Amino acid sequence: MNITLLDGGMGQELLGRSGLQPTGLWSTQFLIDHPELVAAVHSDFFSAGADIATTNSYIIHRDRLKPFGLEHRFADLHRQACILAVSARDKHGSGLVAGGMGPTGRSYRPDLVPSAEEAAELYAEIAYLQEPYVDLFLCETMSSVEQARGAVMGASVVNKPVWLAVSVADEDGSKLRSGEAISEIFPLISEFKLAALLVNCSSPEAVNQAIPRLAGQDVPIGAYANGFVKIAPDFMKEGATVDLLESRTNLGPKSYADFVDGWIKQVATIVGGCCEIGPAHIEELAKRLKGREI
Repeated sequence: MNITLLDGGMGQELLGRSGLQPTGLWSTQFLIDHPELVAAVHSDFFSAGADIATTNSYIIHRDRLKPFGLEHRFADLHRQACILAVSARDKHGSGLVAGGMGPTGRSYRPDLVPSAEEAAELYAEIAYLQEPYVDLFLCETMSSVEQARGAVMGASVVNKPVWLAVSVADEDGSKLRSGEAISEIFPLISEFKLAALLVNCSSPEAVNQAIPRLAGQDVPIGAYANGFVKIAPDFMKEGATVDLLESRTNLGPKSYADFVDGWIKQVATIVGGCCEIGPAHIEELAKRLKGREI
């Protein structure tokens, strides 16, 4: 089976290119102020060798927009994120577009999420907005079974493949950030007919621990790690911005690709990058993986 190469992290790449200070809207701020940068990042990931562009819609949730008086832009911003990704794909001439759906509340805080049933309504609204544009849905950085259930339940209201990406504890990759064993996510695969199961936005070392525990599932397995030193406790607080997160200095393209090689040797057939993993990392992966079969 051929390897599918995802893109890398959008939000941190936008901040790095712009030199701007982060706001509580993170990557969404660029849809509002600098959509041309979003388009450029999508294009650069495709040029680097990515097969899939993930829409810049990770935190376009009503609860994230409301404090900034922007809830009325909810639908418009989702459509814009989709159009930018589709346009980059069409300009490139090949590839797919994944509709990105991040966690409600804050990343890495499964304790803040609504019930799965309540969350499903929120994600269904996103699914209906993105459906005309995307090829699949990617529910990302889900940190508990309940959080994942709500996202995939909502995404499943339309007839598009749903990929689930869970985030594991950096200190123990056998567990979700909620403390639940990663294996507790497995029943969702058959219940919602998931098209892929991935691990994302965790350290590469934690992904090393998680990936072998996903072997044996009847869906493609994947991984895309982040390049943060750690998730700082202060980042978990209300109003925190990503300037509280420190980037690693030992995770260049070749080093990151070495980690990815290990995941593929085990079970992964879908790989890419999350926060702090840029086009140069994807280019290195493409050089090593394009056309390679396992």
